[in-house]
Amino acid sequence: MPRNEDMKLGVMLLQAGYHEGAWRDPSVPANGGIDVDYYARLAALAENAAFHFIFLADSQSVIDHATIARTSRNDGFEPITLLSALSMKTQKIGLVGTATTTYYQPYHLARMFASLDHLSRGRAAWNIVSSGFKFEAANFGQEELPDHDTRYARAREFVDVVKGLWDTWEDDAFNRDKQRGIFADTTKLHVLNHRGDYLSVRGPLNIARPPQGYPVLVQAGASDAGVAFAAEFGEVVFTAAPSFEHGKRHYGTLKEKARALGRKDDEVLVMPGIVPIVGRTNQEASEKLQRLHSYMHDDVLIGLTNRWLGHVIDVRSINLDSLVPEALPQTNFIQSRQKVLLDLAARQKFTWRQLIRLVSDSRGHLMVVGTPSEIANVMVDTFDQRAADGFNILPPTFPGGLEDFVELVVPELRRRGKFRAGYLGETLRENLGLKRPLNRFTQAGVSSCPHAGGKPLDSADSYLSRGEV
Repeated sequence: MPRNEDMKLGVMLLQAGYHEGAWRDPSVPANGGIDVDYYARLAALAENAAFHFIFLADSQSVIDHATIARTSRNDGFEPITLLSALSMKTQKIGLVGTATTTYYQPYHLARMFASLDHLSRGRAAWNIVSSGFKFEAANFGQEELPDHDTRYARAREFVDVVKGLWDTWEDDAFNRDKQRGIFADTTKLHVLNHRGDYLSVRGPLNIARPPQGYPVLVQAGASDAGVAFAAEFGEVVFTAAPSFEHGKRHYGTLKEKARALGRKDDEVLVMPGIVPIVGRTNQEASEKLQRLHSYMHDDVLIGLTNRWLGHVIDVRSINLDSLVPEALPQTNFIQSRQKVLLDLAARQKFTWRQLIRLVSDSRGHLMVVGTPSEIANVMVDTFDQRAADGFNILPPTFPGGLEDFVELVVPELRRRGKFRAGYLGETLRENLGLKRPLNRFTQAGVSSCPHAGGKPLDSADSYLSRGEV
């Protein structure tokens, strides 16, 4: 399908909803974060509307020690576990799980995402993060996160290793021949033998190559290091673009960097987040947002702002009616979001009070408060003018915010010919229009694999005789 007819849509399932005050809304289940049936209902809503994927964020720690008592974010499932369960309750929708390259090992994630891809029959995707929250390091025997550039350097090597592990078995290596007693053709097995700057991984992986070749690779960083990483590896790029101008600039930069690496524009799908506050009238939409505001405690508002600015300043000590400075000390946490928020505050001449409200409402993503037609207008204009290939929808509440979008906005998008009525393929790659990657060991010869011996094994007997099981 031509690009201008196929807007991609995902939805982030985040406990009570994207707004921090959502859990206090009477219509929102308070225990949704640990209720698999609740998530199954949300996934069914998105699948029935033909969304391309559901997206689960994650952190390897509680989000903020100072606001534990008042936030709903610290009571939720680990993403790959939950998506494995949802793979049994869905048929077509993609399943995007977040996992960090900083605190996992490549073999763990290669095996888990390969398993999810098999369980779902080709619908898995990995949102690659390098950890960016303050309290994660202490859960893994460290006092501080590694520095930002080191985390990305490890992530680059990590992803290369995971892809190599997914390739260690050729697609038809497991012949399972009962008559001959041969389960696997070891001439189609390639041992990775990776030795790098950060990782040492022999392989092979103990599961067949994923149905998609590789689960779809998703990335969300937008710092200089993050954009370079996305241009090299990202197939879906989730970004924060609070304005058309910001989105257009980021879209162009990312596509240009990807082209320089020999990638085509349709191999890198840019999908900014959007927070839709949907009302049948503008007054109804505005009242929904005001109600969410009423659920927010000052401690949570301040904690959110401290977190997304990277803990470089204590907002509690600031005159909230003073202007936000154009620059703050660079954070070692999520650098791209700090820059997005400060750039927006500078352009709009925000006071700290205004910035705090912005962070509470959208965390720096595009937020549209209005009627279905108005929200569709913004999405279509952004898509048509090449500032996005689609959107990751961030409903402020669940299930109501998702129901509003599905029932009211999706029909508007379809009426304008911008969103499909059903699924076009079986796998997530097929539905996103992404090619299935070739096996690195067979497309150009085993010698082309970096850091790898890559020698195929000629028989089961020779494998055993070398003591390599």
